[in-house]
Amino acid sequence: MHSSPDPLPSTVWPARGRHVGSAAADVLRVNLQQLKDGAVVDDFLELKEERVFEARWRVDGEAVVRARLTLGPDERWTLVAEAERPWSPQWASPVGMFWPLGPDAGWDHDTVAGLRLREVNRLPEDDKEIRRLFRECVRDSWAVHVVVHEAMTPDEIGRRSLTGQLPPGLRHRVVEHRAAPHQLRAVNWALKEFDVEVPRGGAALLPPLPAGHDADDFAVRSVFLDGTEPTGLVDALTRFAALPRPLPEGAEDAVTALREQWRLTTVEEELARQRELVAMYAEALDAMTKSRDLYREAAERANEALAAYREAGLVPPDPAAAQPASPLQHLTRALERFRPRPGSGGRSGH
Repeated sequence: MHSSPDPLPSTVWPARGRHVGSAAADVLRVNLQQLKDGAVVDDFLELKEERVFEARWRVDGEAVVRARLTLGPDERWTLVAEAERPWSPQWASPVGMFWPLGPDAGWDHDTVAGLRLREVNRLPEDDKEIRRLFRECVRDSWAVHVVVHEAMTPDEIGRRSLTGQLPPGLRHRVVEHRAAPHQLRAVNWALKEFDVEVPRGGAALLPPLPAGHDADDFAVRSVFLDGTEPTGLVDALTRFAALPRPLPEGAEDAVTALREQWRLTTVEEELARQRELVAMYAEALDAMTKSRDLYREAAERANEALAAYREAGLVPPDPAAAQPASPLQHLTRALERFRPRPGSGGRSGH
């Protein structure tokens, strides 16, 4: 994962994955409409030509969340949500505001092939394949990757994924890797290049970490696979998610698009935007008036100078060379910058 120098804002929740199967846009459209009808989301918008969906809802009854999901090639999806206050792990996952959360949903595949977000991912038996997998996860995935070692072979309850026991705001950002009891040595050999070590019967998080933090700070000494709440793992993940970690590659563009290309405005927001446009037009007209007055003054002075030249019998300079630029040209250029561009796509949910 090649990180940008900018840290992940505390108000931003990023995720991405891949939808397996056809008609991903139809799945999103139907689910968003159902959530709007149920007053779970305030509103949503589909920009069909761009394959973009926007949604807006509230957390804690008042803080507004704006989220934008983009469908790319091979049904890969990118989701970025931003709240009006720092993100809380207890808030509902933005994924559930777009995708259905049933067990048969096809959206929960990580961008790293073969990995799922809501299931246990068994590590390969080959040592080199384990190392290759970890490298790919660190390089390409936006998810937080957790490696859990089974101290002994678990029963049916212990084989279930721990991600379902995480706080709502974390469970769809975490990929759980499981190492069998005999794989501990191979796992720590593969993790050595990242300065990460998994304790026997415990868990560790994959990097990258912000400067000044050590992987041992997020190692969990014991993870009990008996159905009880994994408090140590929840604590490590919560602290990790709260760090000002670097933005993953591609996330900066997604955050910029959310903030600068947002279309799902409320009536109040649209009125505010129109007031800004009116103010800009008024400023441009004022500039034109001042420019016109300056132009008239300059023309009068030029005429006076020309008359003085003629009275003195001198040859005046070419008047066209001293002709000031037309203020109307300046105004035209200014207004072109303020002219709103027509939107594209269709609006859904209204």
